[in-house]
Amino acid sequence: MPVINRLADFQDDIVAWRRDFHRHPEILYDVHETAASVAERLRSFGLDEVTTGIGRTGVVGVIRGRGAAGGRTIGLRADMDALPIRETTGKPYASTIDGRMHACGHDGHTAMLLGAARYLAETRNFEGTAVVIFQPAEEGGGGGKAMIEDGLIDRWGIDEVYGMHNMPGIDVGAFGIRPGPIMASTDDFTIDVHGVGGHAAIPHESVDPVVVGAAIVQALQSVVSRSVDPIASAVVSVTTFHAGDAHNIIAETAHLSGTTRTLDPAVRDLAEGRIRTIVASIAAAYGATATLNYNRNYPITRNHAVPTSLAAAVAADVVGPDRVDSHVAPMMGGEDFSYMLEERPGAFIFLGNGDSAGLHNPAYDFNDDAIPIGCSYWVRLVETALPLQGPDR
Repeated sequence: MPVINRLADFQDDIVAWRRDFHRHPEILYDVHETAASVAERLRSFGLDEVTTGIGRTGVVGVIRGRGAAGGRTIGLRADMDALPIRETTGKPYASTIDGRMHACGHDGHTAMLLGAARYLAETRNFEGTAVVIFQPAEEGGGGGKAMIEDGLIDRWGIDEVYGMHNMPGIDVGAFGIRPGPIMASTDDFTIDVHGVGGHAAIPHESVDPVVVGAAIVQALQSVVSRSVDPIASAVVSVTTFHAGDAHNIIAETAHLSGTTRTLDPAVRDLAEGRIRTIVASIAAAYGATATLNYNRNYPITRNHAVPTSLAAAVAADVVGPDRVDSHVAPMMGGEDFSYMLEERPGAFIFLGNGDSAGLHNPAYDFNDDAIPIGCSYWVRLVETALPLQGPDR
């Protein structure tokens, strides 16, 4: 594979960084050790600026090219946080913290962007500025939004922003990307059903919240099958249902929760509206009441057309055009890189992790063979988006 030779030369270093991150996973915004390690390495690479504490625990590094002063600025983003999962890989570098592991490959994402930063700081074969962004709390904490609110985009004058995520099931040495929606919005909801408790042998004197909740669960299955255009994509899943404490007592309340995923803002609005109507109407029909709390989380991750074309071309330059799927199927999982793509043009790309366990699986591990490919993509993206001009070329 036509990876950059210099990156291959220090692949062992990058693998060592990745496995060190893997041994010491940190959750959400509590990534203090990881962020400190990232900042220390960036400073050792000779970056022009290294700033910590952006979005609470994020790290931002600045690399200025050797071309003429000024020029455009592009941002490259990696996520640093792990998941509250007990690891079962049995690897010698497995998590040393029980109940935490890098089950989504953020250790690999961080290490690859560090490797690219090291190379870019050495060579500076571009004109403009590359900003490397190391983000906390991607796994449900909205760290990308927090960094934006802390001035990420405006403070560093970022014109375009790019992200990358490993993907099991795609071959190592292959990429997947598409213009438009590539990952879904991630809304969640809770439903509290309020009935009338009583003796299980005298149900006619009660209003059973279990029966009401079951009817709500059943009816919610019609949102996608009967309200959403079959050509569109949507998911409504009820994932928890809790009620009662004893076999002979009809409970007073039931608590349900779930998630809604969509790839289109209109479908997102439709799904929320139907859920609200179904919950209220069914509860009333049974003589109960219900409280719905509906929370809109990560937006749809939507790639912009021109940056997507650039990213696909760069990926093809690294691995060959036959190894890049430029119309990969979108995923119904979510990604808070979506917040950055709402602020600036950019693109999010999948990097193959091979035949590994799936993301968020206790047996998952990032494939180190992908490291020189991912690093080379980052470097060539910068050098292609910010080409040297004139005598410095």
